[in-house]
Order: sequence, then C-alpha cells, then structure tokens
Amino acid sequence: MPYPIDRKLVIAVSSSALFDLSESHTVFVERGPKAYKAFQESHVDKALGKGVAFPFIKRFLQINQRFKNQIPVEVVLLSRNSATTGRRVFRSINHYDLDISRAAFIEGKSPFQYVPAFNASLFLSANEEDVKNAIDAGFPAGAVLPSKIVNDEGDDELRIAFDFDGVIADDEAEAVYKGGDLPEFHEHEVKKSGIPHEPGPLADLFKKLSFLQKLEDREVERDRHYKRILRTAIITARSAPAHERVVTTLESWGVSANEMFFLGGMAKERILSRFKPHMFFDDQRDHLKSDSGDIPMVHIPFGIANRGNK
Repeated sequence: MPYPIDRKLVIAVSSSALFDLSESHTVFVERGPKAYKAFQESHVDKALGKGVAFPFIKRFLQINQRFKNQIPVEVVLLSRNSATTGRRVFRSINHYDLDISRAAFIEGKSPFQYVPAFNASLFLSANEEDVKNAIDAGFPAGAVLPSKIVNDEGDDELRIAFDFDGVIADDEAEAVYKGGDLPEFHEHEVKKSGIPHEPGPLADLFKKLSFLQKLEDREVERDRHYKRILRTAIITARSAPAHERVVTTLESWGVSANEMFFLGGMAKERILSRFKPHMFFDDQRDHLKSDSGDIPMVHIPFGIANRGNK
C-alpha cells in the first residue's frame, strides 16, 4: 500500500503536462470524443511522448530514491480522460518507469477541485482554464507553457526557480508598484522590511521543498561526499532596499533558497540560462520568455498581475 498521503509533499499533474498529447488533442478537436476514444484504444500500447513537465516530474520522484525510509514525495495524476481512455496514460507512465500509482479520471471535466483531496501543494496542467479555476478556488496551480523538452539523462539534480511576489508571497507589494511607481514601492517595502509577507499560492510548495533540503543537510553532515539532488532559487525583479523584506519573510517561515537573485528589472533569462531550472514559476506572462525556448516555464495566474486576464 502507498504511504499516507498527508505526510508527503504531493504534486498533482495532468496528462497534458506530463505527456505530449498534441496528436490525441487534434483527433478530439477535429473528430470528436467518440473518435478520440477509438484513437486512444487503438494506440493503447504506444507510449506517449514526453511533455514539458516530464523531466521535472521524473527528477522530483527520484527524491524518494535518496530517502527510502521516509518516501517524502508523491505525484498524483489528475486527468480529464475517462478511466478507459486514460489506460494509455498509465501504460505510458509504466513505460517510463515513473512511480505514480494514485490518479483521478474525471471524464470531460476539470479535475482541479480534487487538488486538496490529494493534499497537493501544486497542480500542474497545460490547460490554462483549469489552472485559473484552481487559483480562483484558492488552490496552488500553474499552467505549463510550451517549450522544448530538454532532459539531461546524466544529471539527477532537480533545479527549481521561483519568482517571489505573487508566487511564494502574496501580491501586496505588486499592488503597490502597479498603483504607484518604483520610489513608492521601495518606500513601502522599506517601511515594512521587518514585517513578513502573507503566503502566496506556492508558499506551501516552497516550504516543503526547503524542509526536504534540511534532510539533505543531515546527509551532508553524515557524508561530506553526498551529492545533493535538490537546488532552489528565487529570481525576483526586486533590488535593494526592497530585498530585505524577502529575507524577513523567508526567515519568519524558517526556510531559505540555495540561490537568490535581486535583479532590479534586469531580464530574468540572463540568470535562468545559467541556472537551467527544470521549472521556473512566475505570475507575470511577460517574464516567461526565453530566446532559446528551452527553459520550462509555468505561469501562476494569481493576483493583481493577472486581474485583467480573468
């Protein structure tokens, strides 16, 4: 039996984020659900191609290989497929040897409402409507944007990068910035430098990743040759003096990131192209761009930065 799910860091992922469903989707759009069902059944033993989230999910699951006694993470599949058409998805999961055993198949409907039922700290989907509905309901979710699939098989390290405002923290500071100007924003954040921000949609995910890193800290103490598997970064447009409230917030939560970048409006791609994250989470779509197109990007449609898009 699987370990109790309430003791784990859980990520829920849709089949559209985990696998390349472009061919199947074309059949559904052009020929309808009956033809889609027949297509999936006739291709049930043909493994689906890897999706944008595949390298991230694969590495995330490998954390359990480092901590076999704790088994601290789990991935749950949330799918718009029926259990019948979803057979191909699970056979593809087995084909790639992904340790995913729990799933919800919600035929033709959005599965976002089941995010809290599975104790998920993140719901990843390529369906932006599902993600917006999840965020509106107060659930942690992100829309996986199209990008090249880059997977270095010789590298087990999992690198995750986050924007701060509207992602890890709430959008209080962004609201001040959008309602005024940069000097007003800095004045506001300096005045409140000792007051932590309220949590944002991915605060729970970030906190639990930090706790996993503390498990790795203990392994380093036991074995100086231990190679860490998890690395996190915060990449924010903030600069000094507004940076101090970020530090205050993280300290109040008892967490930290391995790397922190306060860019003062500098293009984030300059850092992302060096850090090479397997996922980068940001609430502003115009920050989720790269010339090379090989950085997996996730849009968090939360707060004031997205109110005009709802």
